[in-house]
Amino acid sequence: MNCEALFGRLEIVDQTTSKTWQDLFPGLIVQPAMSLTNTVVTCRRCQARYSKKSVQLPSGTYYCPTCLLLGRVCSNEYLVSLPEKNHFTGPTELTWRGTLTPAQTEAAEMIKQIFKQHRQHLLWAVTGAGKTEMLFPGLFAALSQGKRVAIASPRIDVCLELLPRLQQAFAQTEIMLLYGDQPEPYHYTQFVLCTTHQLLRFYQAFDVLVIDEVDAFPFAQDQQLHFAVQQARKTISACLYLTATPGPALLQQVRKGVLGLSYLPRRYHGHPLALPHRHLALNWYKQLRKGRLPSVLNRLLKDKVQRQQSFLLFVPKIALLKPLAQLLSNNFANLKFTTVYAADPKRAEKVQAMRQEKLTALLTTTILERGVTFKNIEVIVLGSDDSVFTTSALVQMAGRVGRHRDYPTGRVDFICAGYSCAMKQATKQIKQINQKAGF
Repeated sequence: MNCEALFGRLEIVDQTTSKTWQDLFPGLIVQPAMSLTNTVVTCRRCQARYSKKSVQLPSGTYYCPTCLLLGRVCSNEYLVSLPEKNHFTGPTELTWRGTLTPAQTEAAEMIKQIFKQHRQHLLWAVTGAGKTEMLFPGLFAALSQGKRVAIASPRIDVCLELLPRLQQAFAQTEIMLLYGDQPEPYHYTQFVLCTTHQLLRFYQAFDVLVIDEVDAFPFAQDQQLHFAVQQARKTISACLYLTATPGPALLQQVRKGVLGLSYLPRRYHGHPLALPHRHLALNWYKQLRKGRLPSVLNRLLKDKVQRQQSFLLFVPKIALLKPLAQLLSNNFANLKFTTVYAADPKRAEKVQAMRQEKLTALLTTTILERGVTFKNIEVIVLGSDDSVFTTSALVQMAGRVGRHRDYPTGRVDFICAGYSCAMKQATKQIKQINQKAGF
């Protein structure tokens, strides 16, 4: 084991290995992997709590089901790490040659100060505001000062989209990408890009931590992931939360003074967010079950095919993807499309094919509601009144449209059997954002 691989990084070891490593690595931090009471087991890696009876193994030891995908943690094991040393010697250069708008420049300077002053802050910026580019000056300053930085997102798709943009901006800096099924083994780097679950593998590692799409599932609802953020940060560090749709819990932290707040309601290209068109289709689900495309959906699809317009078609349930795909194949033989969902083994390949314009359409669940950018895209949400489509999800899905300066406009269509509260709130929120941006 290379000692650098333990800097700010938690590893699971047995008692014999922990004693050997304590001799090899002076200063090794060793802690029991689980704490026990008479009836309760608490995982020290993710803080999940279970009754002893529910997680006991045949050997008599206990394990943690919550963080099992990161490697099993048992009560007879230890978590070990070395204090972060910031041993970085490579060159750092900002190789991004783009320009920021005045509003972006102001936000970028603010971000730089947050990193410098080790503050916690929320940047509330409309979808398509250019949040990633606004990070570059602050990240460059932190990297130049020898700080260790990480960007984490709840969604793999967001990480996969960010990686080439970050590599282009910091061409001389190695970036370690970490997610569940990554093929490359972990090694020590100054810059880490990862899913939020991967933060559970770190301990007081980062001087600067950015959480992108902080309101997205599962991060917003998962206390273990919030714990992971705090555990992965150094005692003195900066933490920046990014989102276009902050939830009540985040805004409450702002009101309490725990988080600072900056608000950017205008897209970088100066155009407003697309307002959704709502279409009432009372029997759309029955029509699908009978093997027919709902008439309003058929009309919208014909228009897009005629215009050769790329689009995302969101559905509320995975079970709808297959029958809908069959109907599209039957009715639009020349349409190049595929389906994609969270557990799809070819998920990354399909999204990349869409990004490269090898496909005209993706039929998808909410996994593509945020964090992915396609150059010229329109959006249809089928069953937009379904409870799975929250206000923030609908705003984010609408926000996929018009993100590129060459294609700043486009249609968003909601097809529903009734007007849900979330639909009304999403439309209201988009209107308010546009008004605040001066439209």
